[in-house]
Amino acid sequence: MRKLPPLNALRAFEATGRHLSFSKAAKELFVTPAAVSQQVRGLEEWLSVPLFRRLTREIRLTEAGQKALPLMTEGLDRLAEGVSRLTDDDETGILTVSAAPTFAAKWLVPRLDSFNTRYPDLSVRLDASLGLVDFERDGVHVGIRLGPGKYPGLRADKLFDENVVPACSPSLMEGDHPLAAPADLAHHRLLHVDWGDLRDAPSWQRWLGHFKVDGVDASRGAVFTIENLAIQAAIGGQGVMLVNPIIIEAELAAGTLVMPFDMVLKSNTSVWVVAPERTADRPKVKAFRDWIYSEVAKILPE
Repeated sequence: MRKLPPLNALRAFEATGRHLSFSKAAKELFVTPAAVSQQVRGLEEWLSVPLFRRLTREIRLTEAGQKALPLMTEGLDRLAEGVSRLTDDDETGILTVSAAPTFAAKWLVPRLDSFNTRYPDLSVRLDASLGLVDFERDGVHVGIRLGPGKYPGLRADKLFDENVVPACSPSLMEGDHPLAAPADLAHHRLLHVDWGDLRDAPSWQRWLGHFKVDGVDASRGAVFTIENLAIQAAIGGQGVMLVNPIIIEAELAAGTLVMPFDMVLKSNTSVWVVAPERTADRPKVKAFRDWIYSEVAKILPE
């Protein structure tokens, strides 16, 4: 009978060893830094071997920790693969897709009938969430995420760039202060999306600075944590938002939103199709990736 320490303690050591940070390991494992530190301390006591040197502002692996880390990473990867094979072999017809709520509602769902027609033996389970997912723990096969495209352990394929333009209700193009030029934004509310920890996210401050628009306070206006709420506010004439035209193509076609200025801010972020490297080429994951690329090709200029 194998004598092993608790699995959570091994996961805490492995994540801390990779990041050399209790805080980053805690974020990955969805627990507190104190809990990770306690798990690691418990593992060291169980083994009677110190795994980390705890310095004033950093931690370092001991020689024993350095030797154990790659073996632990490999072991946990193989364990995850074994669990995945038990619950998700390629014969199952469920494909779990994780996507941000706005992308899911405005772009993905309206096109899913096309996927269902092409792959009638696959059923999509759509997990619409803002948070990062743990593919193994949450049973997710493929994700759609906005970001830099560098995700350890994941294969990331760019879907399209997150380039944004101002958008508003047609009603704002009329009245006492019609939006005829960027300087007219000073007379209108700005609508903001809080992208959380995402670096280089589109913002009014960046847009106004890029196009050298003076006299407009980039900090004023309502803030929304979900992009779709900002879209609804813009449709209602409550202000002007920055948005990727791809996301609001239906509203632009219907005339409920317009783009007052053709001034595109090219973002440093993109929308990516992501999946664990070891499962990225499974038939059903590849089927979804091929399909979504074919859908994007229909709307992007050549």
